[in-house]
Amino acid sequence: MGVSQISDGPEKWSRRGVLAALGAVPAAVLTGCGSRASASDGAAPTASATSPAAQASTLALTPADGSRDADFTSPVRVTASSGTLSRVQVTADDGATLAGSFDDSRTTWTSARNPYSGTAYTVTAKARGAAEETLSFTTGTAADTFVGRFTPEAGSTSGVGMPVSVNFTHAVTDRAAVEKAITVTADPRVEVVGHWFSDTRLDFRPEEYWAAGTTVTLGLRLKDVEGATGVYGTQSKDVTFHIGREQISTVDLAKKTMTVRRDGRTLATYPVSGGDAEHTTWSGIMVISERFEETRMESSTVGLGDEYDIDDVPHAQRLTTSGTFIHGNYWASTSIFGSGNTTHGCIGLRDAQGADDTSEPGYAFYKSSMLGDVVVVKNSGEDTVDPANGLNGWNMSWSDWRAGSAF
Repeated sequence: MGVSQISDGPEKWSRRGVLAALGAVPAAVLTGCGSRASASDGAAPTASATSPAAQASTLALTPADGSRDADFTSPVRVTASSGTLSRVQVTADDGATLAGSFDDSRTTWTSARNPYSGTAYTVTAKARGAAEETLSFTTGTAADTFVGRFTPEAGSTSGVGMPVSVNFTHAVTDRAAVEKAITVTADPRVEVVGHWFSDTRLDFRPEEYWAAGTTVTLGLRLKDVEGATGVYGTQSKDVTFHIGREQISTVDLAKKTMTVRRDGRTLATYPVSGGDAEHTTWSGIMVISERFEETRMESSTVGLGDEYDIDDVPHAQRLTTSGTFIHGNYWASTSIFGSGNTTHGCIGLRDAQGADDTSEPGYAFYKSSMLGDVVVVKNSGEDTVDPANGLNGWNMSWSDWRAGSAF
């Protein structure tokens, strides 16, 4: 019925009736905001952007939206069920973001790396022509984990022989994955290569000793790296340490002397006593790995029964894991230093009980030394020390060292 045909007769409409009729038409038109369909053309009204139909997700998320124990061993993936993606951002609860990229059709976004374990993530994404959506998930945690305990300590200063040594708390079966996740860089720049001594130990060193003044940075990116089946790393950190002056001491047990050279110049020469014929001292290049102003030395701990037990050995510096030290000696006759090799395999310098006599060679050498200093032993009558016995990888040729890398 058209409102333009209203008559003046009994059938005429009242103004109220006309307004009611007019009001019925806009009601249908306004149902779909922005729609050009009219009530008279029979078209169904279009849903508004805020209607339940428009609120349905246009995105698919892997891991699933809302999951609380999500897989952390696969990348995050966002896929548009219709249209193309215009923006995707994945943010961890600490504010860090996961980088990623779109496929050629721009319908799927994939993270460049896996999400971290035990982390809550928020995903904001938008498909063209649709409202932005916010999704979320939380990754599960690994049942079994490992860490790498490293030497030297962060922020420390060491001698030029100090390797970077990482000891793992669980045996590593995927050496390539673990070694790839660890970097050692030097400034000034020099090539640094890793060498596996065992399934729990990975050392790094350059071809020659570090240059004095070098800054070395250890990068551990072990978090969620699968070192063995079902066993994942937990660390993601950078550690920096420094190389101090160059000090290299050469012990000649034929001459019973030790010559200390610092930065290419002779600092001192001390009379020493090395291992006797039955307890020869290892030969080769050794690195000071521990230092004690005073310590107890007991023969039973190195397989020598009850031959000695001295609870206050002064100025002891470890050279091998198996028990070789260079240390002060107050209990032997002063006359043996420089004239005879009488020890159980250690290198002894004359010293005083109490470790406080500044005039003694043991005191002087200890004070001049630091962790990572090099001690070279020759003419001892013994084989070269095993490179794995202490921090002594310098006894290995560069080609053999490189052969021990997983790459």
